[in-house]
Amino acid sequence: MPYVDRQNRICGFLDIEENENSGKFLRRYFILDTKEDNLVWYMDNPQNLPSGSPPVGSIKLTYISKVSDATKLRPKAEFCFVMNAGMRKYFLQANDQQDLVEWVNVLNKATKITVPKQADSLSHTDNALRHSENVGIKKQMSYRTEIVGGVPIITPTQKEERNECSETDKNYLKRSQSHLPYFSAKYPPDNAVIKAGYCVKQGAVMKNWKRRYFQLDENTIGYFKSELDKEPLRIIPLKEVHKVQECKQSDIMMRDNLFEIVTTSRTFYVQVSLTFVHFMEENKLHFLLNKWQHTILQLKRT
Repeated sequence: MPYVDRQNRICGFLDIEENENSGKFLRRYFILDTKEDNLVWYMDNPQNLPSGSPPVGSIKLTYISKVSDATKLRPKAEFCFVMNAGMRKYFLQANDQQDLVEWVNVLNKATKITVPKQADSLSHTDNALRHSENVGIKKQMSYRTEIVGGVPIITPTQKEERNECSETDKNYLKRSQSHLPYFSAKYPPDNAVIKAGYCVKQGAVMKNWKRRYFQLDENTIGYFKSELDKEPLRIIPLKEVHKVQECKQSDIMMRDNLFEIVTTSRTFYVQVSLTFVHFMEENKLHFLLNKWQHTILQLKRT
């Protein structure tokens, strides 16, 4: 059973299929460290290993999108569950059914992305508008490329990560920055914000899901790390938006209330807030999705 150690980390033994689709499960000691945003596993309890022994494997919690029972997917593996992390599924075996339930719960809790209630996000809109008036010129950045789990990760070398795009998207972004009015000295470029609020979007490279603050004006839709940020992580010109629609692959992607923004270079998958869905009837939920879609498309036509 998972237990909490003296450092407030959740620990315990599980069997993991380290080589994908091999069907071979190996006994490993897992440590879930929410402070370090890591799930790591060792050959044995580190206390029983030589000092400084490295872990066998590790995953950033932000890369894990969902953890669920996988007994139907792997009927021959008892008490099996699966972690969806980036472009790979990790299959693990618990000791018994209770152990399975507890690990699934603690992992989902540790990786859960929450979206503020509508009332909360609306209360911050005025703040966001005031901050957006003082945005300076977008800075040029240098990037570094690392290989993580066989996947190329492109990150800015400045203090904070201000770009979430792949190499193709980065080149597209650099090209777009030279075309006004879509990338101007201020954001939004002297246009009032028509709609703003939190959504959850999928990253371009690792396909992990992150909460972002979206703002829509007459020419662009941009998203920020939070409503307090002055500079957007990215700006999407409405001129480049071909269509906005409810995503038909939402079941495959295991995301409810998902819609897609299709542009010249990329399709953006965005999940609307779920915190107040329980207080709305089903037809109102569809209206919520359509509010974003219709607003973007209406602006695009004008």
